Amino acid sequence: MAKHGGSRQRARGPSQRQLRAGELIRHALAEVLTREEIHDADLADVPVTVSEVGMSADLRHATCYVMPLGGEGIEPVLAALNRVAPWLASQVARRVRLKFAPRLEFRVDESFDNAGHIDRLLRRDDIAADLAAGDDEGDGDGA
Repeated sequence: MAKHGGSRQRARGPSQRQLRAGELIRHALAEVLTREEIHDADLADVPVTVSEVGMSADLRHATCYVMPLGGEGIEPVLAALNRVAPWLASQVARRVRLKFAPRLEFRVDESFDNAGHIDRLLRRDDIAADLAAGDDEGDGDGA
């Protein structure tokens, strides 16, 4: 018999509150990165995409998944973002009203690599042939 307690809720994924706060932080961070002048040579003239922000349950920690445009030079950009994270957090806190300004931690968003890998797989001749055969079988139903 399964209990429906608070600890079970966390096992299912982020709450609506965490998701909402993460989106607010993501939008504010994207705005800061595009509109504010950041004094770090590794971030100069490097457009950065903030694809997702995951929030801790208490909303005090934000894990920001980023990728520089083109995916080049990720290591220096990531290091620079983590260096200026306290300043970025203060700028985000001015734009988003939360009880606490979350501590920002930046990580590489690997979903772009995963999507590229899946796209390359789907374009392989042997897989494309299997997919086409599957489509042909589905067309004969007359749904």
